[in-house]
Amino acid sequence: MRVQLSVIALVLGMSGCTSPDLPDPKTTIHWISTDDVAHSLTAQPALAVGFDIDDTVLFSSPCFYYGKMKYSPGSEDYLKEEHFWEETNGGCDRYSIPKQVARTLIALHQQRGDTLYFITGRPQTRNEKLSEILQQDFQLSAMNPVIFTSGPEKTAFLKAHGIKIYYGDSDSDITSAQAAGARGIRVMRAANSTNLPLPRNGALGEEVIIDSDH
Repeated sequence: MRVQLSVIALVLGMSGCTSPDLPDPKTTIHWISTDDVAHSLTAQPALAVGFDIDDTVLFSSPCFYYGKMKYSPGSEDYLKEEHFWEETNGGCDRYSIPKQVARTLIALHQQRGDTLYFITGRPQTRNEKLSEILQQDFQLSAMNPVIFTSGPEKTAFLKAHGIKIYYGDSDSDITSAQAAGARGIRVMRAANSTNLPLPRNGALGEEVIIDSDH
C-alpha cells in the first residue's frame, strides 16, 4: 500500500497539479524567520518601522464578518458604509485576535529602540479606539496614533515618516514599501481570513516570514 501511494503521489506531481494559493512554481520564495530579521538588524541603528494592521498584526476578520452580516449580507457593500468603519475603528477590534508573529516582531523592535508606526488602509473616523487597543494588545511603551490612509496606496505615508521596514500581508503593502525605498516584508494572511482571494506570497520578490499566518 505504501508503494502504491508513493506511485500515486509521483504521478500527481508529474501531472503539474498545484494549489491555486501557491506562488508560480518559477518563483523562488525568499523565506525568512523572525530570528533572521533580528540577525539582519544586529548592526543597524534604531529605525522607523511600520506595520499594516488587518491580517498583519491583527486577525480582524471577526469584525469584518460581523459588519458584513449587519450591513450587507451577501455583498461587499459594507466596506463603503461609514457606520461600519466608525463601529470597527471605534472598538470592534477588542474582538480581533493579535497575531503571534506580530507579538514577536513588535517585541524585537521595541527592544531595539525602533520607532513604531501602524499604517492602515482603513478610512479615518471619529473617536477611534484602535490606537488604544493596539497599545494594550502589544504592551507598547510608546504609541504613535494609527495612521489611516483611506486606501491601499501607502507610499507617501511611508516616505513622510521615514519608514525603513514595512510589514504587510497584501501586495499593495509590499509595492508601497518598495516604491518608498523601504524593506517590504510579507506577513502571511490566514487562510480563513475574510479578505479573499489570498495573495501570492513571494510573487513580488519580497521576503516572506515563515509560519506568519497566525
